[in-house]
Amino acid sequence: MDKFLIQGGNKLEGEVRISGAKNAALPLLAAMILAETPMTLRNVPNLKDVNTLVKLIGGLGVTISYAGDTVISDASTLDNQFAPYELVKTMRASILVLGPLLARYGEAKVSLPGGCAIGSRPVDQHLKALEALGAQIEVENGYVHAKVDGRLKGGEVIFDMVTVGGTENILIAATLAEGVTTIRNAAREPEITDLAQMLIKMGAKIEGLDTDTLIVTGVEKLHGCEYAVVADRIETGSYLAAAAMTGGRVKTTHTDPALLECVLEKFEEMGAEVTRGDDWIELDMMGKRPKAVSFRTLPHPDFPTDMQAQLMAVNAIGRGFATISETIFENRFMHVPELSRMGANIQVEGNDAVVTGVDKLSAAPVMATDLRASFSLVLAALAAEGETLVDRIYHIDRGYEDIEAKLQSIGAQIKRVSE
Repeated sequence: MDKFLIQGGNKLEGEVRISGAKNAALPLLAAMILAETPMTLRNVPNLKDVNTLVKLIGGLGVTISYAGDTVISDASTLDNQFAPYELVKTMRASILVLGPLLARYGEAKVSLPGGCAIGSRPVDQHLKALEALGAQIEVENGYVHAKVDGRLKGGEVIFDMVTVGGTENILIAATLAEGVTTIRNAAREPEITDLAQMLIKMGAKIEGLDTDTLIVTGVEKLHGCEYAVVADRIETGSYLAAAAMTGGRVKTTHTDPALLECVLEKFEEMGAEVTRGDDWIELDMMGKRPKAVSFRTLPHPDFPTDMQAQLMAVNAIGRGFATISETIFENRFMHVPELSRMGANIQVEGNDAVVTGVDKLSAAPVMATDLRASFSLVLAALAAEGETLVDRIYHIDRGYEDIEAKLQSIGAQIKRVSE
């Protein structure tokens, strides 16, 4: 099993090119199933989750190729509406093929998904939304079996909770439904806007982008197009956090400052100098120790849960103390015991964590528990005294493309080892 061996203490400086967003690429790939003519998707990050979904889609009979950062597909060859457990078990995003299969072919059988163990992320919101459009759904033996007679019918979908995956699944499905679908309490993440923009380019009719109410007027068919995945805002924030963590200066390129403004404001509150351009962001910590800052995770456009672990790591060496409230997932402080092994002072009570900054962290063997927690441990290792071994880094490979090469390019002493 691969691990990272990291020698801490280097101030990181340089440029990092940001990849396409994993959280945008996955629903975009699923939506390609709807196209009646070939499609080309560019700026696709080379990640384990992306490769898994490409394999799953290919297993449905879609002619699909993935080379460099480009995926080309032809869904006219699809001959199977079954997504098996062997592929779906490794990632939750696999459930996103349910909506397009049902909308275009009238039937789908998809295994209940797996993925990071960061608390309850129920699929029931996806299923209730599809039932509101006329789907007949049964869950048995670990599989969701969905059918519809003819086309899905437009209707009103009201989510009980803000759900990114649920919004994406019903948005994809509604594009081919008969009539108008209104999606209320929709998630507003930039990745959903990116999905809507590609669907519109394919011929869909969608109103209400960037709001919590999406109105979809169904069409009879969608065509292929060429589209590029939006920049990964979480990868962007993670590398900026590496600069803040080490007192360095890092410029992220091929990204969009508008996608994570609330995170940039927190970096500025920490004492960093943040400069923004049209497609780049630079953070300069000027060799200073950051100030600890409090924040609460909330649905977009507020502070993203996917940046919580990284900012907690920076707070761990910050001046003063800060309170972090996690309101999205109930089990997303699993990195706390590992950071504590390195000398962090963090007290957890329910969904709140109080971080009291320490002067320095010390190297220790640590174990990653989920995707974003993995990066927080890498950050801690970059700032710690000594050599840290980070275990179970397969989590990090799910969401960060070429992480060691990118970190090495800005001065990190990191290498992948196998044991």
